[in-house]
Amino acid sequence: MTSNPDEIREQIEETRASLSEDVNTLADTVNPAHAAKRKAASARSAVLEVKDKVMGTASQSVSGTTSAAGEKAPAVQEKMSAVQETLSAAPGQLRRQATGNPLAVGLIALGVGWLVGSLLPATSAEEHAAVKVKEAAAPAVTGAAKDAAASLQDSAQQAAESVKTAAAGAAATVKDETASSAHDVRDQAQAARDTVTDSRR
Repeated sequence: MTSNPDEIREQIEETRASLSEDVNTLADTVNPAHAAKRKAASARSAVLEVKDKVMGTASQSVSGTTSAAGEKAPAVQEKMSAVQETLSAAPGQLRRQATGNPLAVGLIALGVGWLVGSLLPATSAEEHAAVKVKEAAAPAVTGAAKDAAASLQDSAQQAAESVKTAAAGAAATVKDETASSAHDVRDQAQAARDTVTDSRR
């Protein structure tokens, strides 16, 4: 430390300027409006990076998928000849249509993968996996079918019983009405015979 007053004043001014700069930086860091702007800017840049990665991946996957299909499927070359012309123009068209739309990129990649997968013959591993799934699903499907059949059988039996009961009730009603009508006809015939007999006498 010096005892020269001018040097001391200079050091005080330097310290004051440095301290003022630190206070301003701290105030800027703590200010909610500035903090929100920084967060929004960092979020915006993160979204743009993700978008660029997705769009870059989509264009790379379309060209990579078409080249992989050519390498892995020489037996399918005849089927692919008609599709190959469309696919050769597709990457540029897909890039233009998918720009700014990651959902479209995903759907396009799914469609291209499905198309290429359907053109390639099944591998032995895929066939083996399909057999395993079929074997595992067969008991569950059979059990579900049996449960459905039992449920339908119970419903059919209940409906048959209901129809049988209704038919028996209707038959009893018809029988009773027939007997009553026959009795009435007999009574009327008897009354008519008695009237005719009385009128002859």
